Amino acid sequence: MKKHWIKFAITAALYALFVVWTGSYGWLLGIIVIFDIYVSKKVRWAFWKPKKTDKGAKKKTLEWVDALIFAVVAATLIRVFFVEAYTIPTSSMEKTLMVGDYLFVSKIGYGPKLPNTPLSVPLVHNTLPFTQYTPSYVEWIKRPYRRLKGFGQVQRNDIVVFNFPEGDTVVAERQNESYYALVRQHGRDKIQQHYTILARPVDKCENYIKRCVAIAGDTLQIIDGQRFVNGVMRDSAPNMQKNYFIKTQGTPINPRVLDKIGIPRADRMYDSQFSVYELPLTNSQVADIQALSNIDTMVVRNNIQLNPRAPRVFPQTASYQWTEDTYGPIWIPRKGDSIVLDSLTLPLYRRVIAQYEHNQLEEREDGIYINGSKASSYTFKMNYYWMMGDNRHNSLDARFWGFVPEDHIVGRASMVWMSLDPDKKFPSNIRWRRLFRVMK
Repeated sequence: MKKHWIKFAITAALYALFVVWTGSYGWLLGIIVIFDIYVSKKVRWAFWKPKKTDKGAKKKTLEWVDALIFAVVAATLIRVFFVEAYTIPTSSMEKTLMVGDYLFVSKIGYGPKLPNTPLSVPLVHNTLPFTQYTPSYVEWIKRPYRRLKGFGQVQRNDIVVFNFPEGDTVVAERQNESYYALVRQHGRDKIQQHYTILARPVDKCENYIKRCVAIAGDTLQIIDGQRFVNGVMRDSAPNMQKNYFIKTQGTPINPRVLDKIGIPRADRMYDSQFSVYELPLTNSQVADIQALSNIDTMVVRNNIQLNPRAPRVFPQTASYQWTEDTYGPIWIPRKGDSIVLDSLTLPLYRRVIAQYEHNQLEEREDGIYINGSKASSYTFKMNYYWMMGDNRHNSLDARFWGFVPEDHIVGRASMVWMSLDPDKKFPSNIRWRRLFRVMK
């Protein structure tokens, strides 16, 4: 009996701490259930567990069921509140994060975000396994944004996992592309006629991972590919890459040399007619390429605007003739701060006001109306962030879709626990030097 009381005391104390952390004090009544489980034992709460009288196949089956239920519940709690595993699918963060990296994302760094759609298949993000686009959740219960206390807030240069801001609407057959970009390219009617369109809540949008380069209240500008925040040059990521055009003296670079330098095969673009490569390189790799005997010239790629009437970058309007390498200045919204609304500011903050902060926004002949009232200014309800990939010329990031709201933040990348090179076979594909590497 003494052991039962000790187990009850430990479990109840941990449960009470968890309830206080979540702020859902009504759940403290669960201590009554814990008391009955360990001490009074009046109700058989775990009805799926085998009884002492069960034998043979029935007992083994119930033992497996019990182990499975425990594993699913434990894994779900860990995934929601503490840490989640994540895989790097694209090269947008090379060489900081590489295709084939498996990492842990800390939820408690910024505080775990409670699910908006809690009725979901455990351990599945937004689509049921073995289906093309069958949702893994139902929206019978919808909860507003709420984040528990964590160890800190998003800071500049943090590597952050977040829900894709434009992922609220998805083309089911082309989920790797932005619905809004497809609409701008082909027209809304054509997309809706030929494809299946899905709507997703915030917590079920696809997960993206980028570096936070500017936080709420900052002013960001990119000049000739160099990033400035509040007027100070801030490009300090040690493994940041840019694309270079490399002209050889008529002979291609030995593929083994490119392997040794660390350039993935998928990133090697070569025009044999003109003997020109386009390669994403870090500063150290630039020096390695320049040292090769058959290199003629090297120049960094500088994106220019090819079609002023259809700008590629956010806010995709002719009012702003920006490119990936010449961008801004743009102010990042901060909770409680206000802006003047006019024809220049509205394109930048229209989606923030209407989509992220759920206001009815109208443009009329006599001015701008928010929720039916004429407005000359707007005060923001949330903090926002600017996310960019370290692989600057091969990253679909905030330069194309704008701000990341605080309610889209999932967690902070903490550690790479496994890394597999997709260009090699097992066991040589294991990148041993990257195992258990802490993110910076």
